Amino acid sequence: MADITEVEYIWKNGEIVPWAEATTHVLSHSLHYGSGVFEGIRCYQSPEDNMSYVFRLRDHMERLHRSCKIALIDLPYSVDELCEATLEVIRKNNLPSCYIRPLVYRGYGVMGVDPTGAPTDVVIAVWPWDSYLGADALENGVAVGVSSWRQRTNNSIPPSVKATASYMNSILAKLEAKEHGYAEAILLNEAGLVCEGTGENLFVVRDGILSTPPLSDGLLEGITRDTVLCLADDLEIPAIEESLTRSDLYVADEVFMTGSAAELTPIGSVDGRVIGKPGEITRALQDRYFDVVYGKVEEYAEWVTEV
Repeated sequence: MADITEVEYIWKNGEIVPWAEATTHVLSHSLHYGSGVFEGIRCYQSPEDNMSYVFRLRDHMERLHRSCKIALIDLPYSVDELCEATLEVIRKNNLPSCYIRPLVYRGYGVMGVDPTGAPTDVVIAVWPWDSYLGADALENGVAVGVSSWRQRTNNSIPPSVKATASYMNSILAKLEAKEHGYAEAILLNEAGLVCEGTGENLFVVRDGILSTPPLSDGLLEGITRDTVLCLADDLEIPAIEESLTRSDLYVADEVFMTGSAAELTPIGSVDGRVIGKPGEITRALQDRYFDVVYGKVEEYAEWVTEV
């Protein structure tokens, strides 16, 4: 993990403002009650043509709209407007590659659990951000542990909402994992089935078959997860969605996690059970993934938006 690298500008409520002026009141509703939704997106500079591409920008902004709909937050900007605002703030900051954080939250004006009357604030921040779990993670994998904390159920905070409130659970699991010497945590759901990481979806490989938990087990509908399933089909890798237990993680031939921040990060061990170096299927999917995000695969040209 790395500190935020400050840049010059942030997009807020329809305007480009200086980074230091993108502030909010301490009594903003979402700060107290967690009633915000957000996205994580990456912009990549191709090492071949030096062009910059935002990966699956429209899909992320459409998911942001879905999150707002479920959370009953009035989002006053269309998907097209949010996409254009993202490109605008990247260009304004002259960033060849970056992480992108759109955030929709209820601002200052009312207090109490009922948010009625609170204004909606929308920001899009961008900054340089390298590998989420460290420079060595993509190459050699990370050690993870199954958390004692359980992931939310479908009828608590809906997992289809990428909500700020949901990440209190992730924070608790992450801190516990660090205390135990792991880079990341895996959360089970209340039924004891594998759910997801603190900010990532999970995949396992056994006997040449790629598996990932189904959305019905309480995980976020990950865009990178969907990407990997599509790429597996391209590469003729058998892939299924099935419920998994922690024992399935222990005996897997390969395990990796996916997310816009984590990209496609191999897991080298789970609870001290060694999985090993990234395997053949993990490597093949990694290579294909980075070819796609760098705009090198014509059939996925609609997934990349040139800056």
